[in-house]
Amino acid sequence: MTDFEFYSPTQFVFGKQTEQKVGQLAKQYGATKALVVYGGGSARKSGLLDRVFKSLEEAGVAYVEMGGVRPNPTEAKVYEGIELARSEKVDFLLAVGGGSVIDTVKSIACGVYLDGDFWDLFIGKAKIVKTMSLGVVLTIPAAGSEGSGNAVITNEKTHQKLGIKHPMILRPRFSIMNPELTMTLPEWQTASGICDMIVHILERYFTNTPNTEVADRLCEGVIKAIVNEGRKVIVNPQDYDARANIMWSGMVAHNGTCGPGVEEDWSGHQIEHEISAMYDVTHGAGLAVVTPSYMTFMAKHHPARIRQFAERVFDVVESEVTPAEGQTIDEAVAIEGIRRFKAFLHDDLHLPLTFKELGIENPDIPELTRRLHQNKGEKFGFFYPITPDVTAEIYNICLG
Repeated sequence: MTDFEFYSPTQFVFGKQTEQKVGQLAKQYGATKALVVYGGGSARKSGLLDRVFKSLEEAGVAYVEMGGVRPNPTEAKVYEGIELARSEKVDFLLAVGGGSVIDTVKSIACGVYLDGDFWDLFIGKAKIVKTMSLGVVLTIPAAGSEGSGNAVITNEKTHQKLGIKHPMILRPRFSIMNPELTMTLPEWQTASGICDMIVHILERYFTNTPNTEVADRLCEGVIKAIVNEGRKVIVNPQDYDARANIMWSGMVAHNGTCGPGVEEDWSGHQIEHEISAMYDVTHGAGLAVVTPSYMTFMAKHHPARIRQFAERVFDVVESEVTPAEGQTIDEAVAIEGIRRFKAFLHDDLHLPLTFKELGIENPDIPELTRRLHQNKGEKFGFFYPITPDVTAEIYNICLG
């Protein structure tokens, strides 16, 4: 276990009708005029925006709005939001939506006070000097951005999907989490979000740091809970308790709770980011393709953690596994765990497992590989060194 600092100051307000408290919370954190950012029309059609605006008005907080944030959020909305925040002289940012909206708001928060291009923060050419305060009304549990100091944005001009991580200064001041708001989500969004939160945990779980028993057990327990509750919510989307457990799991998966004391990896996310940047697929669905393929490669080359995952999360028993010719018992147990994980993703969540099922008939694997290593260098990854040859092999496993 390594030395660490853990700081997670976000105030979480969880439960039914909690969006009605947004005005008093924004005022509590100094808001006098807020920029409210949201995605498509669902927040308006459902009446959520009206309730948010009414709460702000009752608290005496003025507001302006900006809609139209799309999945795989792009730089264009960040630039628009920065300009609007400056011209309207707002002092608070409010995200009403899921990870795409929250990440856009975080990027606006970084860019408002920056003398230069906010994208320079994402490519390492600039440092954050000051951020605006922000709050969240969460509608899609998936990214965990409601509790993290991270943000990911796609730059359509440079064809890059990159992230920033500033846990000390970029976490929301408050996050309102009402599971009722998720009951009308399409199954695809619910399932993709469940996969995303599982992989957020795996990026911390696939580590070479020794003696991480507490972190391991936290990771394994939360994943098992997500699997159990995920099955329930797909069968019965109106199951409030299952929705509540999924919503809280998404936050726990990415606010750092599962990772203190371990060297995190994030290779799987980086491999997927090139797919969603190039083909504009749903991030969680892309992870359903990439993650089992990544694990299949690791089962042969670095099997111990994959075996532990198989035994502790999907209850694989060594005595019930027969290694194939040339397989070690570690690899065989790992592969059986991956098979059960894939069955959960495909049979229970109805997610894709191959490029073709994802809607990509002829992926350009050389170009995906080139872009990834142009962004991340010739070798990256802490769990196992990811070179262009390794990347290409993993993408090829994604073919099925």
